[in-house]
Amino acid sequence: MSREYVIARYEVRGKKFEILVHPEKAFRYREGEKINIDEVLIGDYVYKDVRRGDRASPEDLRRVFGTDDIHKIADIILRKGELQLTTEQRRKLLEAKRRQIITFIAKSAIDPRTKTPIPPQRIERAMEEARVAIDLYKSVEEQATKIVREISRYLPIKIAKAYIKIKVPPDVAYKAYSQLRRLGEVKNERWLNDGSLIIEIEIPAGMQSEVLDAISKATKGTAEVNIKVS
Repeated sequence: MSREYVIARYEVRGKKFEILVHPEKAFRYREGEKINIDEVLIGDYVYKDVRRGDRASPEDLRRVFGTDDIHKIADIILRKGELQLTTEQRRKLLEAKRRQIITFIAKSAIDPRTKTPIPPQRIERAMEEARVAIDLYKSVEEQATKIVREISRYLPIKIAKAYIKIKVPPDVAYKAYSQLRRLGEVKNERWLNDGSLIIEIEIPAGMQSEVLDAISKATKGTAEVNIKVS
């Protein structure tokens, strides 16, 4: 079997169902990326045992999945089953997920003493010190919360939100409005009688620096900004 193809396997009701898939596309599909499932699948069959070429019967498929539609069945297998990756494929995907987790934590967390963002390098170093294990199949968000607790023994850190109140003068308020709304979750907004805009947004606390830069750019440096971190 080509090393470019792997088996996705799902066991349910005492039965085993397998499909052939592209490894990286299958993993990205499982992670929620919008990929046409035809790009993931190799062939049009569901097997009881791929290596023996033993196909699952339409009756078994309908009994277990409620359909014999390969696309619907493949979606279930990919989301609920397991990818039979090679050692090298698994290593590469684990490293990619580790980087995603570090990036997510860096954007979401702060040093609670200074209420400032923490560089990704410091987070990575703390993860190494804590000997953090990455789970390939758990979401970035789910693992990040647990990992923050683990590395807090080596690094002052907590997940937090920043609430930014922005007051924009009338001469730039209208042009800046749509850009400011895209920077975070809008919690409140109001237009003043003189045409000024006051808008309050919520962002992950670790993103303060880049959001402040974006505010300055959108308002040509004219905005009054207040930040509260909690």
